[in-house]
Amino acid sequence: MPYTLTVNGRAATVDVPADMPLLWVLRDALDLKGTKFGCGMAQCGACTVHLDGEPTRACVTPVSMVGTKKITTIEGLSTDATHPVQQAWLAHDVPQCGYCQAGQIMSAAALLVKKPNPTDADIDTAMAGNICRCGTYVRIRAAIHDAATRGRTSRAAADPKPAATPKPPVTVTPR
Repeated sequence: MPYTLTVNGRAATVDVPADMPLLWVLRDALDLKGTKFGCGMAQCGACTVHLDGEPTRACVTPVSMVGTKKITTIEGLSTDATHPVQQAWLAHDVPQCGYCQAGQIMSAAALLVKKPNPTDADIDTAMAGNICRCGTYVRIRAAIHDAATRGRTSRAAADPKPAATPKPPVTVTPR
């Protein structure tokens, strides 16, 4: 059955079974390999994508349940690794084997949208469903705090400067 999906800001039509997990639609039908298969039971978080901004486990989400929700994968977070979470991940040397990193980054990015200045407890709660086989949890937490700072800095730089106080209109009277 054909489904039209919005993936990373682009429309894509796929002809796949209704019960096909979104993970396999992304990887096999759309050739987006950044989303990883880990456990197939929504326990490890390697397959995390965003559906309308919410972190979602793609391995257990049938394509028929996506509907009109916008899908964002790791490839859509940033095309050139300039997203604050990606920059912080690199700065803190978070990746070891790298397998879980796409899911970790997607969960962290969703957290920072909801809580731009998260506490350690906020981070622990948001990241609890993401397993890192290499055990880089301390660096993950530090990178999320760093990404929050980077995000505040980039938002401040993007905000336009306040407009100057308008001058009163000039009245010209004919002579």
